[in-house]
Amino acid sequence: MGRYAVTIRLVFLALLACGWPAIGMAEGRRVQIITSFPPSFFEPFRSAFRNRHPDIAVEVVQRKTTAAVVDIRTQKRPEADLFWASAPDAFELLKRANLLAPVQPRQTGAPETIAGYPVNDPGHRYLGFAVSGYGLVYNPGYLAARDLPVPRNWADLAAPVYAGHIGLTSPARSGTTHLMVEALLQSLGWERGWALWSAIGGNLATITARSFGVTAGVARGRFGIGISIDFLTEARTTNGESNRFVLPGETLFAPASIARLATSPNPKEAELFIDFVLSPEGQRMLREPRIGRLAVSPSAYGPDETPPHLSETEGIFNRTGFDAGLSAGRYELVNLIFDEWITLRRTEHARLWRSLQTMEAALLGRPDEPAARLLTQARAALTQPPVSAAELEGADRFRNIVRVPRGLAVPEQQARLEGDIRNAIVARAAEASNSLQQAAERLTALGWRDESLTGPRP
Repeated sequence: MGRYAVTIRLVFLALLACGWPAIGMAEGRRVQIITSFPPSFFEPFRSAFRNRHPDIAVEVVQRKTTAAVVDIRTQKRPEADLFWASAPDAFELLKRANLLAPVQPRQTGAPETIAGYPVNDPGHRYLGFAVSGYGLVYNPGYLAARDLPVPRNWADLAAPVYAGHIGLTSPARSGTTHLMVEALLQSLGWERGWALWSAIGGNLATITARSFGVTAGVARGRFGIGISIDFLTEARTTNGESNRFVLPGETLFAPASIARLATSPNPKEAELFIDFVLSPEGQRMLREPRIGRLAVSPSAYGPDETPPHLSETEGIFNRTGFDAGLSAGRYELVNLIFDEWITLRRTEHARLWRSLQTMEAALLGRPDEPAARLLTQARAALTQPPVSAAELEGADRFRNIVRVPRGLAVPEQQARLEGDIRNAIVARAAEASNSLQQAAERLTALGWRDESLTGPRP
């Protein structure tokens, strides 16, 4: 063997020693994962899986859940094998589009349901590997400085005392937020659920670009309370404390899941990764402080641990159940209504709600029947969704809404529908504004002043 050939061989062996896969190995065995989880979550799993299967290269594409769903539906990432995320309705959306391959449950010892929600898809298209608790993150110092109570229930967020103190991500940008919006719509009913979300929307300080922005905003004191998921809440506040997380009285637990895509080019390798995530080793990894997730397997917990999701917790889905198919069928409709009603009109929406709250408080000390009727009309206009429950029932036109990437034309039928929704929102806002103006004139004639605008009396 010549000197040049020997040099090439030594370089090749050195590269292998440094962890570089051989060319045939990289091309022959690989698995690509699309996930919304942060590197602090998926990197330990990638490393541990590679230790067990050193011949399989693991590629991770990190995308927001909503963006990942669009990528998969449009075949933007044909090399992807697995979808790994928290929001179960996103999996259901892909399932309904026949984009998930059949997958068999692994024996983990997990119960069939947790707080009323099935751990695994009954149709065998995705499997729950961890459990997420959805609730409220808050900054203790922020609340104490403003003498604000810690909210304990979802309905508490609509209280006037929290006006301007709540942060949220749009459900169109976050699968986590979308599930929380949909859960309350199903638990309370379409119209009562939207009435609550409208009132919460009136109390928002901001709408963040991503789920991580909620916990970061709470920690920095931009606002005091956020709607979030348990594993995102660990952040240090500006005064050195940690954010705190509270599960509302009606707890919302839902599984985080994993699924193999129907177009997976590496099905065997993908199945091996699912095996690992649901193995005793993978389930125990979830409990490590660096990951800090709730495993579905009871064996992942110590003898003195009582996981909240495996206790007799009253979940938000225990009473009503969660219809993931229903959620998938109106997924983009819910996002559209929320954004048109609350996200894009946040400042105006908040102004109307604060005017209503101020005058309702004034009526407590100065009762006036005509003013009360006007405020009732204003509240009705602010809480009525632009699509009624009767319109929604059996209406196929709402099932064809798609998320259109920026810069592309919206389909004509959808553009008309979006216009109808937008016009209904504008009309009801104008109706609320008119009723509030009349109520203000009535109360002013009786000697009332809006101190939120003019300041207190000297």
